[in-house]
Amino acid sequence: MDYVNGPGRNHLFVPGPVNIPEQVLRAMNRNNEDYRSPAVPALTKTLLEDVKKIFKTTSGTPFLFPTTGTGAWESALTNTLSPGDRTVSFLIGQFSLLWIDQQKRLNFDVDVIESDWGQGANLEVLASKIAEDKSHTIKAVCIVHNETATGVTNNLATVRKILDHYQHPALFLVDGVSSICALDFRMDEWGVDVALTGSQKALSLPTGLGIVCASPKALEASKTAKSVRVFFDWGDYLKFYKLGTYWPYTPSIQLLYGLRAALDLLFEEGLDKVIARHARLGKATRLAVEAWGLKNCTQKEEWFSDTVTAVVVPPHIESSEIVKRAWKRYNLSLGLGLNKVAGKVFRIGHLGSLNELQLLGCLAGVEMVLKDIGYPVKFGSGVAAASAFLQNSTPLIPSRI
Repeated sequence: MDYVNGPGRNHLFVPGPVNIPEQVLRAMNRNNEDYRSPAVPALTKTLLEDVKKIFKTTSGTPFLFPTTGTGAWESALTNTLSPGDRTVSFLIGQFSLLWIDQQKRLNFDVDVIESDWGQGANLEVLASKIAEDKSHTIKAVCIVHNETATGVTNNLATVRKILDHYQHPALFLVDGVSSICALDFRMDEWGVDVALTGSQKALSLPTGLGIVCASPKALEASKTAKSVRVFFDWGDYLKFYKLGTYWPYTPSIQLLYGLRAALDLLFEEGLDKVIARHARLGKATRLAVEAWGLKNCTQKEEWFSDTVTAVVVPPHIESSEIVKRAWKRYNLSLGLGLNKVAGKVFRIGHLGSLNELQLLGCLAGVEMVLKDIGYPVKFGSGVAAASAFLQNSTPLIPSRI
């Protein structure tokens, strides 16, 4: 018996994994098949072409790894860098911390630029380091586009401007796990060399696909990079791309069909409209938090994330109690505070297959939980603030016009 079962549906509002659309579930509900038959290579070819669209690239080369975002990180690093190479990486939250830890364990020389949790990447310090690096010892700048631990989004266009201003050849590596397909992302325009995402975030799939896209510059770097890689080696994939069979090992057949359905849904809605929808949901959530008299962990508006909001609780409240009560009493899943903000924040994820009324249900649930734990919230305050904004900003559903 499933001990977590409860009446109705679980209201999933963590910043990934996210809700899976019925169309995607149905697409994955199929038997195994021979991936060496003509059908799977034909499917893979269309997926690779269409995945480029979510990165907004025409020149990039995508790779679909049966892994998580962590594996995609490792692929980005080991295919482009050699042990001892100097990287610049920003520490702004738990997931940037984990990527830095991975870089160190892979024996790179990591130059860490640290900010308070709730702040974005310190790009002024980056500019100073790039300006001083006349001999070009910095081989890569690594940045998390959207830090889900604190709800912070970084400005990637500015990173590119800094590199271009000083004519610095460092590779530009971006973790877009919780941003791509939800936030504005422009691989070619911003000169991103390697971008990556995970299937369980804005693509609204199960966990299990790490999607990496490499620029021509990154592919060239992979030819001389000396880091050891086997499972994540782009070279193996490129050999099978030329053969037209595409896979150096057994792919996850069901996830490939799910990815096909997920991409079809995104393109049907329109990627720009998907990004606009996330912007509406993010704004509505922040308005609700303000109406409750609580603060956003993100310290400046320029860093506000449209995929997750980290809510700071008063000092006398343990935020994990909010998350536990929400799940135990209302079948509502919220995100815990992590590491430095553990016990201090709870997180509302608003990304993926999600609409306005679903979000309002979550906000109503949060209000009940806040009342449960003794916070003097006024019932309906956050819901009213979010509703007023959404009622004035939500367009007709594109496919129903």
